[in-house]
Amino acid sequence: ASHAARDLGQGWKVNPFIRIQPGETYTLAEIDGPGAIQHIWMTPTGNWKFSIIRFYWDDEDTPSVEVPVGDFFAMGWNEYAPLSSLAVCVNPGSAFNCYWPMPFRKKCKITMENINDKDAMTLYYQIDYTLTEVPEDAAYFHAQYRQAFPNETSDYTVIDNIKGKGHFVGVYMAWGVNNNGWWGEGEIKFFMDGDNKFPTICGTGTEDYFCGSYNFDRNGQYSVFNTPYAGLHQVIRPDGTYRSQQRFGLYRWHVLDPIRFEKDLRITIQDLGWRHGGRYLPQKSDISSVTYWYQSEPHSKFPKLPGWEELEIN
Repeated sequence: ASHAARDLGQGWKVNPFIRIQPGETYTLAEIDGPGAIQHIWMTPTGNWKFSIIRFYWDDEDTPSVEVPVGDFFAMGWNEYAPLSSLAVCVNPGSAFNCYWPMPFRKKCKITMENINDKDAMTLYYQIDYTLTEVPEDAAYFHAQYRQAFPNETSDYTVIDNIKGKGHFVGVYMAWGVNNNGWWGEGEIKFFMDGDNKFPTICGTGTEDYFCGSYNFDRNGQYSVFNTPYAGLHQVIRPDGTYRSQQRFGLYRWHVLDPIRFEKDLRITIQDLGWRHGGRYLPQKSDISSVTYWYQSEPHSKFPKLPGWEELEIN
């Protein structure tokens, strides 16, 4: 690309991408505030699990966002699937778009780390922002990744240790099933503001929480759907040879119905199917998730992100 404009002169398209080498962290944006990120577009190459995007607000030492880039844009299986929603869009061929508003007062810093041990990655990207006054009560955007490959407890922790005042705005889940039958009987539970044994909010089933019903089943097949606020946008089916497992991508955005908390928040979802005799089966699925929320700073330090060996999808 650096030579494509050699006959046209200065001002023509030259290098609209960057190359991030193995082990390198590249600063994508460093913006003095006050202002707000309004839209992000990017199309990363390589293994999306091995590229880690981080956001830092107002010179904080630990990131408020730390997620593999594919998971941040609801592509946690390292495979493209079309996604059309209000907060996140993924368009052909692999165009990642994010519309979460992200206000900051002093400074915004966004980085991408390539944790691949041998391969460089190419990144085209654009970050659209405005410089504007930020309301005194505006909270900061956060996103955190979790995984359990496999989920040994059958009660998956979506997020915990959120401390402070804020509101939960959504979750993306990549769910890999390791047994036959319907896998989504589990309840999602929101423990907040001192809840201990019993949650403030308890769901009725996994597909119900993601705004579907009856196993997402139409005529004996899982039915993929995209809506502005919720969807089952990805179903990866076994192919009879090397793709042996069913894998699913689901999202739920609480844009119009945020879940507000005053002091703390913890979210779990049961990993539950069916077994003989109409009894529930505690499963050991392969599950990962990204939780999105806003809160006042400071935030609790995130758990250590797994290395590429643990993040790798097989």
